[in-house]
Amino acid sequence: MRFGLQLGYWGAQPPANAAELITAAEESGFDAVFTAESWGSDAFTPLAWWGSSTQRVRLGTSVVQLSARTPTATAMAALTLDHLSGGRAILGLGVSGPQVVEGWYGEPFAKPLARTREYVDVVRQVLAREAPVVNDGSHYPLPYRGAGATGLGKPLKPITHPLRADLPIWLGAEGPKNVALTAEIADGWLAIYYTPRLAGMYNEWLEEGFARPGARRTRADFEIAATAQVILTDDVAGELDRLRPFSALYIGGMGAEDLNFHAEVYRRMGYGEVVDEVTALFRSGRKAEAAAAVPDELILDTTIIGDEAHVREQLGVWEKAGVTMLLVGARDIEQVRRLAPLLAH
Repeated sequence: MRFGLQLGYWGAQPPANAAELITAAEESGFDAVFTAESWGSDAFTPLAWWGSSTQRVRLGTSVVQLSARTPTATAMAALTLDHLSGGRAILGLGVSGPQVVEGWYGEPFAKPLARTREYVDVVRQVLAREAPVVNDGSHYPLPYRGAGATGLGKPLKPITHPLRADLPIWLGAEGPKNVALTAEIADGWLAIYYTPRLAGMYNEWLEEGFARPGARRTRADFEIAATAQVILTDDVAGELDRLRPFSALYIGGMGAEDLNFHAEVYRRMGYGEVVDEVTALFRSGRKAEAAAAVPDELILDTTIIGDEAHVREQLGVWEKAGVTMLLVGARDIEQVRRLAPLLAH
């Protein structure tokens, strides 16, 4: 198992120490650096900017939102980054949720699995550069022949020859159908709120995808990259209190009240009553009470927090569950440098 540095998306301002964190991650032996996007900063630009000062670490998106770009535009960005980095790009994709897709991008959210399948197929056609890119699907038709079309569109091949036709595509997925699709068509799974306790359930979803005709990978060459806070500390209670408001936000306030994929993940873990309580409190404006209602065990299910001996032990548990990479956030250079040696267990 390896570490990836998860930089995430920006808040009100760009992070002040991202460049230093990336340098420390590369020097300390981290395998990759990842960026994300929501409805502010984008994922590709920071990778290109900060990644230009790196030599070894892979540069990944976790995740690029499908509705933000057409599949050909995403393929162009990925192949460009791959050339500039000497073949170190990882394209992580995700559907996001209806609030963002319809509220920010002005696109329909319906049929996310079918959209994902078409999207990945078009991206792979661009990267393969074997023939002009065409797609007969209803979500991303190429050439476009719908309302307002001139009829003059023609299938095209990318002018730039991609560096790697097999540039890895990883999918962010949370539900059983999406995880199975990921195992079928992708090279890796970007798992959020993963818990080793449910590894058997995840494996059933994955195996369904691997067993489908034409599946791209097997479990042996498939990556599972789980986002998880890994915190070395003697003050576990203090760290839990620090993380509680973030858990409450994603459980109770991220996504629509009736369709919050993050909340559904925790329901599958057995925290249905907690989800209901936190959601009711958060959406009534009682955010501090919502945070206080998040139990310790819910946070500890999806994080690794403790002293060095405990963290080493838990890294082994996550690795045994099938995780090939942990995507960790880090607040400072010291944390990055302290984490890296722990994988030598």
